Amino acid sequence: MKKWTPLLLTVGLLLLQVFSYSLLRDYPEFVERWYSTGIYPYIGRAMRMGLGWIPFSFGDLLYITLILLALRWLIVHFKEVITLSRKRYTHLFIALNIILAFFQFAWGFNYYREPLNEILNLESTYTDEDLLQVTRQLVFTANELHSQLQQNDSLKVLFTRPQSELFELAPTGFKNLGAVYPSLDYGPSSVKKSLLTLPLTYMGYSGYLNPLTGEAQTNAYINNYKTPVLILHEMSHQLGFAKENEANFIAVLAGMNHEDPYFQYSATIFALGYCLNDLFEKQPDQLALIRSDMNYGIILNYQELRDFWAPYEDNVIEKISQTTYNSYLKANNQPDGMRTYSYVVALLVNHYK
Repeated sequence: MKKWTPLLLTVGLLLLQVFSYSLLRDYPEFVERWYSTGIYPYIGRAMRMGLGWIPFSFGDLLYITLILLALRWLIVHFKEVITLSRKRYTHLFIALNIILAFFQFAWGFNYYREPLNEILNLESTYTDEDLLQVTRQLVFTANELHSQLQQNDSLKVLFTRPQSELFELAPTGFKNLGAVYPSLDYGPSSVKKSLLTLPLTYMGYSGYLNPLTGEAQTNAYINNYKTPVLILHEMSHQLGFAKENEANFIAVLAGMNHEDPYFQYSATIFALGYCLNDLFEKQPDQLALIRSDMNYGIILNYQELRDFWAPYEDNVIEKISQTTYNSYLKANNQPDGMRTYSYVVALLVNHYK
């Protein structure tokens, strides 16, 4: 039995970690006070300050190195792995314990913080009339911004600036937003193009936050209306808003409060897209009327994004990655997984009504 003790201890420790973290779902106030608004802002700023000056993604290089080392370990110790060597499995579970603990303390605890509507004192419910009113307001704003950026209302707005320039401009939105919501002040920046853009694209992702390094990564191929709000979305994750729907809402606020009209337009039609999807499900008869009021160029901007993703849809890599990520979200206190339309719309409606 003594020979199995190290392995049993490491397995037990991993299970204890998972169980302990799951209990935090019942204590969001504790997480919010002591972690998300306590020690995490210092952790996040330190990571961004420490790695933000590097022009390439250190986190991607770290991932590549870890994957290669893991493959090497598996090849070297393959025989011992398939024969269930206690020593090698003990090493494996020690590594898993370290990675999980570092992930949680570096960023992951943010999954268990208080809901964003409570943090910003917003209601979480809305009526059909509220939805219709805010959608109309967003259409009006989107049309105004579209006309400002494109003289012909039947043509799409062109986004031609490189991502590197948008990276430099993006923090202004959070700076302006911090005057309204002080907890959303961004600080040091660390946003970079992903070195893994090709596999990222086939997996169906626009970007991601590396929780091990605090770097925000963007899909380097995307250059359309989604780009500014995508950058703001990943920066929202850096602020400690782990849930996808909440990061989307923060990105919308930051974009709408930005001084640059391209950021404003990006955020506005991104928010409008959420409301249109919700209208389609709840008030389909109103959707056609709303769309008829929109500049046709806005619809073309939406189509441009769909055209970008079309060649990569329904491949095996995307199906596996999307299913895996959906399960990951559900395991990390997001029971709706990637389907988060209603909560984002609730935040939008109650912010503007």
